[in-house]
Amino acid sequence: MSKRVISTGGVPTTVATSSDLPVAATSSTAGIVKQMTFTAQLTAAPTQADFNALLTKLITSGQMASS
Repeated sequence: MSKRVISTGGVPTTVATSSDLPVAATSSTAGIVKQMTFTAQLTAAPTQADFNALLTKLITSGQMASS
C-alpha cells in the first residue's frame, strides 16, 4: 500500500490505491474468486452429469481453470 498525507497535520496514513486492489486468482497467483452457486447434497451415487455440473460451477466461479 502507498502512504499518502491526507491530514492537515501531515500525519501519513496508509490508504489503498488502484495498484493495491486484489486481482483475480490464477493457477500461479493467489487472488479473489467469486462464491460458487449452491449445490445440494446428493441422495444417491453421483452420476457423470452431477460431476460435470460441479466442475462447471467451479470453473464459472473462478475457483478452477477452464483448461
